Amino acid sequence: MTGYLTTHVLDTARGCPAKGIRIALYRVSGNSRAKIAETATNDDGRTDAPILPADQFKTGTYELIFFTGDYLRANGLAQGDILFLDQVPIRFGMSDPDAHYHVPLLLSPFGYSTYRGS
Repeated sequence: MTGYLTTHVLDTARGCPAKGIRIALYRVSGNSRAKIAETATNDDGRTDAPILPADQFKTGTYELIFFTGDYLRANGLAQGDILFLDQVPIRFGMSDPDAHYHVPLLLSPFGYSTYRGS
């Protein structure tokens, strides 16, 4: 298999990459999930390496959890103990063992979007 998974986060409220967001990757099986990776975004809003590199890639269902609360607070985009978007989960499937999957997060304090990128 030569597939792999990458991600990045863009702050659409400020129009810039979102630096320092912690991201966890889980493999999902039925009603359970197992954490297989954790990283944080760099100055460019990307991870320094694929969050799931080719040598660890398997097809299946996965979930990325973006821990956005600390970032939103630190940049003056959210306040208080209870945030609208403290964590953003994205569950998705990867079925092609040779594909590059890219799952970005476009983030603002009260909304987000994602897509299958390249």
